[in-house]
Amino acid sequence: MKTITISTEFITLGQFLKLADCISTGGEAKVFVKETAISVNDEPENRRGRKLYAGDRVAVEGCGTFAVERRS
Repeated sequence: MKTITISTEFITLGQFLKLADCISTGGEAKVFVKETAISVNDEPENRRGRKLYAGDRVAVEGCGTFAVERRS
């Protein structure tokens, strides 16, 4: 499991996918989340605006499993 560190209270799934190197640009997020199996805390997710907080676990088909961590 890889860790993605954020400095804000939350990050949207679309922004997260770019940080995690699953997509190259933010513009790809809309199509990517519709066509790719993504789960947040073991629940299927297809909204690029979904807010992710520290402690969330994100699994992205073909990209990996990640943990969200907040930097103090």
